[in-house]
Amino acid sequence: MHELSIAQNIIEIVENYAIKAHAKIVTDVEVDVGTISGVIPETLEFVWELAVKNTITEKAKLKINVIPAKARCKDCKTEFEIEDIYSVCLACNSNNIEIYQGKELLVKSIKADV
Repeated sequence: MHELSIAQNIIEIVENYAIKAHAKIVTDVEVDVGTISGVIPETLEFVWELAVKNTITEKAKLKINVIPAKARCKDCKTEFEIEDIYSVCLACNSNNIEIYQGKELLVKSIKADV
């Protein structure tokens, strides 16, 4: 369950921001998680409750935006959603694809009270 260490890293990022902004409490944290990032959003939500205990983010609401994985075929230029990194082009069945979305793991926004 590497989501716990990911939650701890997100909290560290948020706390660094809060310190620089002289915030007293963080109220909201929004993250983007790609479907092929290796992070399970439901598990991240579950461990978030454990990871935020006794931190400035303890009362923060976590919002997870799930970003679908998308690829572009380098042969026929078709763009399509993919299930995993082994997907092939839906139009020409080529495996010569470029994944351009879905690997995200990003702290998108932080709201805090100063």
